Amino acid sequence: MESTIQFVHSERNKTAEHIVTKKLDSLTNHFDWVIRASVIFKEEKHSHGKGKICEITLSCPGPRIFATSNETSFEIAAAETVKDIETQLNKRKSEMKTY
Repeated sequence: MESTIQFVHSERNKTAEHIVTKKLDSLTNHFDWVIRASVIFKEEKHSHGKGKICEITLSCPGPRIFATSNETSFEIAAAETVKDIETQLNKRKSEMKTY
């Protein structure tokens, strides 16, 4: 699987990048039909409390899978977003038909 990670309006966070890479690699071991992942980390400067956003878009057979979360740190946002992606992948796998 090919993956791209971008940081928008924030500095690069290697810990968050490592977490996402590790968790996406484990997901591709279970779901080998995922083609590409696009991860975007954003920081909202004017939000109170939260403001670290992680968005993940997966290209796979059928419609694209997208999840986002807004938390207090990029690490927490990445973990929550990957958990949402995993739920959607399990649902997609149960709906897939084998011929």
